[in-house]
Amino acid sequence: MVYSLAVAAGGALGALSRYWLMLWVAALGATRFPWGTLLVNLLGSCAIGVLYVLISEKLVLTEHWRALLVVGYLGAFTTFSTFSMDALLLLQEGRVLPAAAYVGGSVLLCLTGAWLGMMLMRAL
Repeated sequence: MVYSLAVAAGGALGALSRYWLMLWVAALGATRFPWGTLLVNLLGSCAIGVLYVLISEKLVLTEHWRALLVVGYLGAFTTFSTFSMDALLLLQEGRVLPAAAYVGGSVLLCLTGAWLGMMLMRAL
């Protein structure tokens, strides 16, 4: 139950952080490029790298912190951070082909999924 509460609390904070950051970036100037999303994904990817080492390698933080910060906060802030870490771990294990398939497949399949969702809703 403690882990569930940690994930929920982290998720709420992560979602609010994403929202506030996106508002801040939008207030800097109107642009058609998704700078806010890019910034969120970059910050989240950097943060998950830091937390991965602190939790898994340096053992500075406990698993409770993983639930709060990685699963909850970063999970709500950006799922791209998880995608980045999964791909990086595959590469670090020397599994280049699975890493390439994961990255390429994720991008292609997710773009296709978004397109299919749009087409489905437009057809209704």
